[in-house]
Amino acid sequence: MKYQVQENCLTIYLPKEVDHHNAEEMKKEADAVIDRNHIKYVIFDFEKTDFMDSSGIGVIMGRYKTICLIGGEVWAVHANERIRKILTLSGAAKIMQIYEEEKP
Repeated sequence: MKYQVQENCLTIYLPKEVDHHNAEEMKKEADAVIDRNHIKYVIFDFEKTDFMDSSGIGVIMGRYKTICLIGGEVWAVHANERIRKILTLSGAAKIMQIYEEEKP
């Protein structure tokens, strides 16, 4: 899992596929980083992501629960149309901000 910490914000750069093969490792690593760095904001960067199953939704929901308890927020950036649809259908779009870039 690639990530970047800036002050109390964690950006997680999601891989091409977010599925049961990598979800458990992502959960463990993200939770450790959140604890260690007193993270209040989590940004999921979907720039390279083409596929996400229910395990990926679980990664998002679990981090949301943790961050919500301390009054933080969860965001999604660079989500393509397919990923936005998955986030909407799963209900994840209701709990997180989906940042859409302005198209020139």
